[in-house]
Amino acid sequence: MTDPQIAIFMLCLFIVLVLLGFPIAFTLIAMGVGFGYYAYYQGGIETFSDIFNNNIFYLLNQNTYSVMENDTLVAIPLFLFMGYVVERANIVNRLFYSLQMAARNLPGSMAIAALLTCAVFSTASGIVGAVVTLMGLLAFPAMASAGYNKQFASGVICAGGTLGILIPPSIMLIVYSAIAELSPLRLYAAAMFPGLLLAGLYIVYVIVRVSFQPALAPKPRDEDVPPVSKIYFDLLVSFVPLTALIAAVLGSILGGLATPAEAAAMGALGGLILAILYRSLTWQKVKDSVFLTAKATAMVCWLFVGSWTFASVFSYLGGHDVIEHWVLGMNLQPWQFLVMVQMIIFVLGWPLEWSEILIIFVPIFLPMLDAFGVNPYFFAMLVALNLQTSFLTPPMAMSAYYLKGVLKDQIELIEIFKGILPYLIIVISSMVLLYQFPGIALWLPDYLFGPYID
Repeated sequence: MTDPQIAIFMLCLFIVLVLLGFPIAFTLIAMGVGFGYYAYYQGGIETFSDIFNNNIFYLLNQNTYSVMENDTLVAIPLFLFMGYVVERANIVNRLFYSLQMAARNLPGSMAIAALLTCAVFSTASGIVGAVVTLMGLLAFPAMASAGYNKQFASGVICAGGTLGILIPPSIMLIVYSAIAELSPLRLYAAAMFPGLLLAGLYIVYVIVRVSFQPALAPKPRDEDVPPVSKIYFDLLVSFVPLTALIAAVLGSILGGLATPAEAAAMGALGGLILAILYRSLTWQKVKDSVFLTAKATAMVCWLFVGSWTFASVFSYLGGHDVIEHWVLGMNLQPWQFLVMVQMIIFVLGWPLEWSEILIIFVPIFLPMLDAFGVNPYFFAMLVALNLQTSFLTPPMAMSAYYLKGVLKDQIELIEIFKGILPYLIIVISSMVLLYQFPGIALWLPDYLFGPYID
């Protein structure tokens, strides 16, 4: 076999091992070292110490060091810590209740409140599993007791919980900026309107569907509605502080006052202050937040180490060149290239999560953007929208499994799958809108930072 053939075999073997359930990060490292030993092998092993005389070990060491010193990735643990602290500060239950009462006159008021709560909380958190799990425990029982259709309610929670990987400050965008070597500031600016667009389309869908099928979401009873003064007070206490914290973090980033890491540090401190003000901060909650932050950060960092090692060996063997020549040899138009890539990412979303798709497969297509004249920030937003589908596409829709995990026998998994399918169609529709009107993503970064120049 030639080196390029071995590279393609390496990629196919990795996909098979992932589907078999092997840990992603350590599979990448093991395959990178194994195939890298062959790629960099120079022969001449005479003593035991000569076994380690191979450049793959130097490459692995350098990749590990590069990840640990990457300034962009410093924002990840800080944003995660902010999210975990907010999650444990009992802010979300107050927020959901107050938004539900404020939207009581709209069709599907509780579903709208759940979507808005998911959007706000996932913006502060960026942790899809945490948002879906918490909203499953908080909003689903409330909707079920109010007579909401369970399938409809589960779709709302699963779709709303995934918004955190798109709406800034998104952990996914930080990871993407490190992979594609793009400005996280421009990525955040580019993601603002697509994220709000998707959340808005979800809400519009809920209102329209409930208007035609009122039985899905009964209106709240008059006796359950508190006085208007209490509704406004609850909104002031729950919605305003958290929104102000998010606005301060995003505003400092987009205004050029702070780097994402500095803004994340400010957000983490703000989350602690909010928890103190709500009298919900305990030493145990701080310990739990630190532990979960370290666990999630370690996973991301080892994914980077493994993927960069894997990608370096794959490229050295000629794998990237084979794929690039194959794609360029098809003489595709830019729109055909974009459709092909997005279809590949969509299919990969069935068995894989967003982190594996982003870190392993997206870099294969990034070098081709110049050849097709595609703006990298526009491409990033298409990918970011598409990655929503990795949580919503059966049979491996992770948001459905998160929700099923907390609801257990209250709902069947097939009902959750049916509930999220309309939102999957909405995500695809939003991608079509973005392609037709690129300014949805590009206007704000161009306005704030000037036109993009490669």
